[in-house]
Amino acid sequence: METTARTPFPPSSGNSSKGDGAVHRVATSPHAAVDRAAEAADEAARKVKPVIDRAAELAHYAVDKTADVAAPTAEWLGEHGESLIASPKKLVDGTSRYVSANPLKSVAIALVAGLVIARILGAGSAD
Repeated sequence: METTARTPFPPSSGNSSKGDGAVHRVATSPHAAVDRAAEAADEAARKVKPVIDRAAELAHYAVDKTADVAAPTAEWLGEHGESLIASPKKLVDGTSRYVSANPLKSVAIALVAGLVIARILGAGSAD
């Protein structure tokens, strides 16, 4: 079984020179329009390329500056991170040892601290 390509155009007859000229004229106009559009797109790309290159350059510069600023902070955190994490634990451990060694004194300190905080926040005033 043979397959043949179907086209929307009727088969040409022996007088094809007159028809070929008309087809050529009809096809030339859209081809010219496509060529003009391609030239306009090329021209636009040529004009935009320096702007895009400059924007990329500025973005790279901004990233580099941000990395330069963040690097010392990251380094400091790397060096002191463990002590920062350990500080609250040290505080809780020290407080716990003090309260165990001085229970009455600890209750008195807590009572005075509570009264001072209440006075500051205005909860102790009876208006």
